[in-house]
This record gives sequence, C-alpha cells and structure tokens, in this order.
Amino acid sequence: MATVRRQRTGLVLSCEHASADIPARFRSLFAGHESVLRTHRGWDPGTWQLGKQLSQRFQVPVLATKVSRLLIEVNRSLHHPKLFSEFSSPLSPEIKQQLIAEYYLPHREALEQQIRKVLKRNHRVLHVSLHSFTGQWNGEPRTADLGLLYDPRRPTELSTCCRWQKSLRERLPGLVIRRNYPYLGKADGLTTALRKKFTSTEYLGIELEVNQNHAPPSRHWRDICRALEASISELLESDQR
Repeated sequence: MATVRRQRTGLVLSCEHASADIPARFRSLFAGHESVLRTHRGWDPGTWQLGKQLSQRFQVPVLATKVSRLLIEVNRSLHHPKLFSEFSSPLSPEIKQQLIAEYYLPHREALEQQIRKVLKRNHRVLHVSLHSFTGQWNGEPRTADLGLLYDPRRPTELSTCCRWQKSLRERLPGLVIRRNYPYLGKADGLTTALRKKFTSTEYLGIELEVNQNHAPPSRHWRDICRALEASISELLESDQR
C-alpha cells in the first residue's frame, strides 16, 4: 500500500456567529426586542459569506453555527457568565442543557473531529475562525479594519500572524490591519479551548476579525476577500517549502 505524503499545513475554517436566526420555539424570548438580533450582538455580519468564499477557494468545508449568539454563545466556555444572554438566561436548566446538546456541543465536536482529520494528512492545522466586529464601541470608532487574534505565548501563532499581517498590509495598503485587536486572542473562546487539546506545533488557532463597516455590500468587501484568499494561500504555500 502506498503511503500518504503528509503536507506541512492544512486549513480548517469555522464560523461561530454565522446567523441571527432564532428557532421558532424560542422566538417569544425576543418579543419586542427583535431588532437586537440584527445588530452586532445577534451575529457577525459578513462572516458566512466570507466563509463560503474561502471554502470554495480552498476546497475545504466551513463549519458554522446557524443560530444567534444571543440564544447560546458557542464561542464561550460552558462556565462563562455570557454563555446565555439576558434573553435566554431565564430558561430552565433543562432547556439550557437541550441548547447545549443541540447547538453548542455539535459545533465544537465537529470542529475537533475536522482538525483531527486534517492532522492525519498534515503536520499542523491552521484554524481560521471567522468573526466581525462593530465599527464603533461606546461611541468611539474602532481603529482597525482587520484584526488577527492569537495567543502570543505560542510562537507559531505569533510568527504566522506577523507574516499574515505583513501580507495583508501589502495587499490592502489603505486599510489598517492590527494584531490582537479589538480583542485578545488568549481570552476565553473556542480557539483557547482547542489549544488545550492540541500542541502548539499541531494547532494554530487564529481568529480573523473584519470590521463590520466593510461587510457586503461595502466598496472594500471584494478587495478584502481577494486579499484574504491570496494571503492565506501564501501562508499555506510558504509552509510547504
């Protein structure tokens, strides 16, 4: 039997806040507050479109959560106080466990399985978790167009994000690309949890944050997508050498 030659780095894509959808049985929780679901609190605009585009470009699946983060926040630990929002926190413990079993655990388990699958054919995984952030916070404009979140204590993530930032700056000279902004990559979240399951040589967990001012149909959206496709391809190709 011929042996399978392992490549250096394989790509895994996920989208934790792809939708603002609320299943019919839970819509009464948001009665009179439906508008909040359309804000940055309810979902990450643009990320599902970006995920589908990157999935097609690199021929890899994008694993997505299709219910609003205001119902259950799959990007937080089970013990996090914001796992359930002010709208869903009044639910009974039994219903909360159902939400965990129906939405939270399947996403995390599928993602871990995908990482293990990719690792069988590669030395390491570059996991890009797709997010977007509101352009203003507490009345002040955010000072970045794209953010790359990582754990600076993991040298491979640090070096990868430095290279990625440089590549994006060359392709998007008019935009601001920052590292560990607008959040810290080592904070509670899905990539942080996965770092506990995989070594720093196996797993690179990077959260890509796009300013929602550039969500489609923004004039910069197409340029950003093209730059991300080219820069991710460059990262993967450089790791094969």
